[in-house]
Amino acid sequence: MERDSEIELYDVVADRLKEAHSRVRALQVPEDVRRTLSRKLLAITAAAKHDLAAAARRLDRFSAELDEGRFPQDL
Repeated sequence: MERDSEIELYDVVADRLKEAHSRVRALQVPEDVRRTLSRKLLAITAAAKHDLAAAARRLDRFSAELDEGRFPQDL
């Protein structure tokens, strides 16, 4: 049972990471800002391999920052 919920969480996080990457690609920001955001997403992806729940929380924060229009030069 626990394994099923972990697989579901992987699926959710994977879908959200794909969405976040698409959002970053679509942003009208300087290339260095886009590169920094992409690196953050890559770090979250790598973290998901070791601690999925923590990666999901980091992705939540990352998505909230995007929603608020907070980009690396603003942080």
